[in-house]
Amino acid sequence: MFMGEYLHTIDNKGRLIVPVKFRESLGDHFIATKGLDNCLFIFPLKEWKSFEEKLKQLPISRPNARSFVRFFFSGAAECELDKQGRILLPANLREYASLDKDVILAGVMNRIEIWDNSRWKDYSSNAEDHYAEAAESLVDLGI
Repeated sequence: MFMGEYLHTIDNKGRLIVPVKFRESLGDHFIATKGLDNCLFIFPLKEWKSFEEKLKQLPISRPNARSFVRFFFSGAAECELDKQGRILLPANLREYASLDKDVILAGVMNRIEIWDNSRWKDYSSNAEDHYAEAAESLVDLGI
């Protein structure tokens, strides 16, 4: 399980150090893709396969379902850690999430999210609005 948030820097070659606490759960090879809210999602291969199976269940006849699947798969790239614990983030993914230098790596249960630091601050400052909606969902689930 991934949890916590870490401030790191992307170097001029597009490489990012993955926090030591994330490396063991992540594995040597993993999937990076576009995420929701203009961040990136990083999935260990096992979690990506589980996510893929769920997406396969969406009805291909529905335009919204096709768009949702296309969104995640068209931007997906298999990545690997180098010997220094860094990953090379593909340029198209860095551009999508507006990742330039300072980034936040946030552990979110089964994935890592990578955010531009200033966008993360904006999101976090408005998060209370999101919490109220999430709390309602939990009540609906009986949690």
